[in-house]
Amino acid sequence: MALMDFIKKQFIDVIEWTESGDGTLAFRYPMADHEIQYGGMLTVREAQAAVFVNEGKVADAFGPGLYKLTTNTLPVLTYLKNWDKLFQSPFKSDVYFFVTRQQLDRRWGTTQPVTVRDKDFGAVRLRAFGNYAFHIADAKAFYSAVSGTRERFTLDDIDGQLRGLMLQNISNAVAASGIPFLDLAANQIEFARQLQAANSPEFAKLGLALDAVTVQNVSLPEELQKILDQKIGMGMVGGDMGKFMQYQTAQAIPKFAEGAAAAGGGSGGVVGDAMGLGAGVALGQVMAQQLSQGLQGGGTAAQAAATATAAAALKPDEVMATLEKLADLKAKGILTDDEFAAKKAELLKKLV
Repeated sequence: MALMDFIKKQFIDVIEWTESGDGTLAFRYPMADHEIQYGGMLTVREAQAAVFVNEGKVADAFGPGLYKLTTNTLPVLTYLKNWDKLFQSPFKSDVYFFVTRQQLDRRWGTTQPVTVRDKDFGAVRLRAFGNYAFHIADAKAFYSAVSGTRERFTLDDIDGQLRGLMLQNISNAVAASGIPFLDLAANQIEFARQLQAANSPEFAKLGLALDAVTVQNVSLPEELQKILDQKIGMGMVGGDMGKFMQYQTAQAIPKFAEGAAAAGGGSGGVVGDAMGLGAGVALGQVMAQQLSQGLQGGGTAAQAAATATAAAALKPDEVMATLEKLADLKAKGILTDDEFAAKKAELLKKLV
């Protein structure tokens, strides 16, 4: 009876696996009651690894190649099974195949804004997304930490975990990059490099290598986007504070006019506000210039104040031209006598 059972036994002469393309990362070779023939062959294809496991203990691992299964090629398994040098019998062992090629275009992204620290703004809320690529670098570690004794382990089984790892290290990546938050959108390559560096150790604990990370978009909060737009405007005028003040004032004038019209004030009041705005523009220009010089160590606060006071003055020809326009408005009944007299006195004080 024992002889018949021996004859009925099936022995495996060749162990190999062809990837099915369904996202499988780890696959347990089907053994059932079969035994591996001593001296049988193991075929491991490119972008694969194979691991022998004896009673739950990881034994020998193999990279791509063709191997004859003997005590020489299975030293760890030989030790675990206490085989002697003359051992040549069929044996049992679990064999797992792993896909080691790169897994490309894995997506990551913030489902909710992530709060990060920034040297300019303190705490800011960041949205970002991109993709990453990884591969199994250590099949033994991946088996022990992740896939275990499952018959099949797929990308879907680990996708959520890896995406979570990517997101939890965004704050560390921003801090390590040293890039101001306003410049992150323009420095996505450096941000991605720091994100990869921050996550690589966590991936390694799972037996994985993080091969690449890309940042496709960084979304700024609306209020910081406005500041970024202002910074771009500064760049357009070459960083000149005076020109930037002119640029800002030019943008504000239409809004001022709309606001004045909507307020329903009298024409004289609007003209008076416009005159005040004209003096304010001149004052702002010089103040901006003095501020720029002060930042460069080129002037004192007292000098800036004196120059700003002088800026409020107007040249005689400008005063006369303005008075003529005001007189015309008075003649048309737009300005009252009192309003004209007040503006006239104000303008005469500004004569150089």
